[in-house]
Amino acid sequence: MKTGTLFVRDIMSHDAYYVYPDTSIVDCVKGLTKRHLAGAPVADRQGHLIGFVSEQDILPALMQSAYYSEEPKDVNSVMKTNVLSVSPNDHIIEIAKMMSEPKPKMYPVVQEGRIIGIITRYHVTKALLADLEMAVPV
Repeated sequence: MKTGTLFVRDIMSHDAYYVYPDTSIVDCVKGLTKRHLAGAPVADRQGHLIGFVSEQDILPALMQSAYYSEEPKDVNSVMKTNVLSVSPNDHIIEIAKMMSEPKPKMYPVVQEGRIIGIITRYHVTKALLADLEMAVPV
């Protein structure tokens, strides 16, 4: 498979894991650790992307809760609302260029406003490596 013909839809995770704004931070962290993710999209009840929450966003709230021995707040209190997303029809090379920048390293895949999956650095590097291994030296 040539990299130029490889699209997000070909390598993304179709397990569209996301959380809701009213999801507790504790439940969010449990979901992230279970799936080995560093963050998750935040969706409304119809699956539309409305935000993103990362471990970096969650850590201060967890530290404060631990210090004061109180229940952490919900995702709405820490999520970012200016979210970058990608389309299933985007080329992998473009996503790789975006992921070469300092942040982010994971993008929600959105089609018609709804979250349909996630693509991470792992997906992109694995696809690029497979493409490289299939190439025949000239």
